[in-house]
Amino acid sequence: MLQSKTRWKVNEYNQIDTNLLVKELQVTPLVASLLVNRGLTTIESAREFLEPEQLDFHDPFLLDQMDIAIERMMKAIENGERILVFGDYDADGVSSTTVMVTSLKEKGALVDFYIPNRFTEGYGPNEAAFRWAKSEGFSLIITVDTGISAIHEAEVAKEIGIDLIITDHHEVGPELPVATAIIHPKKPNSQYPFKELAGVGVAFKVAHALRGEVPIDLLDVAVIGTIADLVPLHGENRLLAKKGIRALQNTERPGLKALLKKAKIENNDISEETVGFAIGPRINAVGRLQSADPAVDLLMTNDPEEALYIADEIDELNKERQQLVNQMTQEAIREVEENYPPASNSVLVIAREGWNSGVIGIVASRLVDRFYRPTIVLSIDSEKGLAKGSARSIAGFNLYESLSTCRDILPHFGGHPMAAGMTLKVDDVNDLRNRLNVIANEVLSPEDFQPVTTVDAICSIQDISLESINEMNKLAPYGMGNPKPIVQINDVGVNTLRRIGADQSHLKVVLQDEPHTLDGIGFGLGYTCDGISPLSKVSVIGELSINEWNNSRKPQMMLQDIAVNEWQLFDIRGMRDFSSYLKKIRDDNLHLIAFSKLTIDKLQLSNLEFSIVSSLEEASNLQLDSKHVVLLDLPEEAEWIEALFETSFPNRIYTLFFHEQDHFFSTIPTREHFKWFYAFLAKKGPFDMNRYAHELAKYRGWSTETIDFMSQVFFDLDFVKINNGFISLSNQAKKRDLTESRTYQLKASRIELEKQLLYSSYQQLKHWFDAINKGSHSLEEAIK
Repeated sequence: MLQSKTRWKVNEYNQIDTNLLVKELQVTPLVASLLVNRGLTTIESAREFLEPEQLDFHDPFLLDQMDIAIERMMKAIENGERILVFGDYDADGVSSTTVMVTSLKEKGALVDFYIPNRFTEGYGPNEAAFRWAKSEGFSLIITVDTGISAIHEAEVAKEIGIDLIITDHHEVGPELPVATAIIHPKKPNSQYPFKELAGVGVAFKVAHALRGEVPIDLLDVAVIGTIADLVPLHGENRLLAKKGIRALQNTERPGLKALLKKAKIENNDISEETVGFAIGPRINAVGRLQSADPAVDLLMTNDPEEALYIADEIDELNKERQQLVNQMTQEAIREVEENYPPASNSVLVIAREGWNSGVIGIVASRLVDRFYRPTIVLSIDSEKGLAKGSARSIAGFNLYESLSTCRDILPHFGGHPMAAGMTLKVDDVNDLRNRLNVIANEVLSPEDFQPVTTVDAICSIQDISLESINEMNKLAPYGMGNPKPIVQINDVGVNTLRRIGADQSHLKVVLQDEPHTLDGIGFGLGYTCDGISPLSKVSVIGELSINEWNNSRKPQMMLQDIAVNEWQLFDIRGMRDFSSYLKKIRDDNLHLIAFSKLTIDKLQLSNLEFSIVSSLEEASNLQLDSKHVVLLDLPEEAEWIEALFETSFPNRIYTLFFHEQDHFFSTIPTREHFKWFYAFLAKKGPFDMNRYAHELAKYRGWSTETIDFMSQVFFDLDFVKINNGFISLSNQAKKRDLTESRTYQLKASRIELEKQLLYSSYQQLKHWFDAINKGSHSLEEAIK
């Protein structure tokens, strides 16, 4: 067997709904099942999902208090009031700020933006910033991607005479701030048709309302926050993403063109992955390490030279961020393993002074990937006595709800079920850890701590073609709520299997289900080569794509995981460098078995754990279920191996069968040989074996071993006496058959055993072990 890295959970779908979509929309069953799994069970909803650009954006004035907000903004513009857009330092906040500032400027507003410094001010509005705004002459503050939790700051704004408009999308708490207007799709009793907008989506709706028409020219910015903030990509978000990617492919915005150039991305290659893995991380890197202002400047500049300069600066910051994350991740892993082992911590809460609070969210995500526990990583400010942190969760544990029960020690926190940010006193960190662990132990089962990969559909290699993949790609853009489909292929053969990459850490495989084949690439799966034996059937999960190379296009699978669901035989008979091979296959399940202590000494394995089996009883007593068993040498009889696996069968069997003498190629002497040797002894009398056996063997064309063997057979049968190397006939010999000799029997048995175990084919040996596994123990029948 080869254990998969994660549990594979296949989405169940309604076959009736699937058949309906196949018939009415003329799509393949694979695509229809994917639509049904996304809750798109009606013809109308499925068609809208496949053709989102045929839809219109919702009326922005359906958002509660939008009319009040727009009226106040227009009043400020008409009166020449100074407006401050208060944003956030991540990609969503930066793009939200850009959309809002651009829209207001187009209407003639006197507008500036303010993004708090992550390190000196922290997340969200703060009293000092609002008082500064008042001193600078601002009379209207508009928040973007933040503010829904700013209860105190809203009171401050009211106190100092600044009007406040809040636009946000984060979870709404039990109390709303007092503001001129709050634009939020999740407000209590909200009638807005779509609740899952990102911060930039809300800002985009405000821009729509300000202009009186959809701000098409802002789609290339709106798509950044929509995808980077991991909001569900369905409904209006899907429309924003779909149109936004097309706008990004044709953008004339100097900042975006410069950033794409630094990332070495061609316009035609731009997709949701471009935003998620190239644009988003670079923009985020700015606010993680310093003030996020340059990121807004990059998106808003009209100067190509300035854009290139800022893009260079941002790219360097991103490289610095990557190095910092790697270093902190290693420190955090050690902190967990040494002080808060996952075995006794259902939630990981770790804190250290000096950790950069700008990247702790990424580190938290890395820890979740490694330990699969809800994780909070905190940076301690000893001077202020505060700990500032980011949290990431796993399926089944709602972070926002759990943290909400700790409000008394969390003066400032916000977020979503799967991610959150917070600030608390250092003295309360232990209390937070204890409380969250109590909650986790109540709501999570042991199975919840095993990573899960959700599989969208099970298909065969035959189902996969250029046409089916192209049709499946109509589901793009992919993201939260609409993940890139993962398909599962079960129990197929392996045509080609090899390691690739500079460090041999990746996997290249050709899957085969006659007569069909499918190429596969598994990044980071190179190690599985050592866990897949010849003739094994593998099951795989991964994403389907089209490989274009040398003017050729063919389907391929980007493997995410691979498993073998049956026991496996690894035939290493005759291997010379066993010690090197052993290093590659050693794991906690490995069990070395020898039938002779001499084998352990010869192979220099005495420093390892092993079992010596010297009887049928000892073989029967070993428990080998789920083990990876290495049979180091040959037993005296095949029945010993049968006894080993009679009551417990391993997941893997490695057959080394080390031996120094080949009995198979040293055949048993014929009866004529024995007859001549007996006559020779009768004629010569006592014969000095030590002195003359070699010469006798040479004279007859035999080997010395043949002389020794016949002598021992005669001795077993009491035909001869052997004393101090001299052999002579016994006077009391009785007529007996040669096969009655134990030496003769062992030789014959050993020859047959070697024939069957050493010189059988892989298929014959595998068939024999299969027979044992099924309760049939006939070696002779198995290898026929």
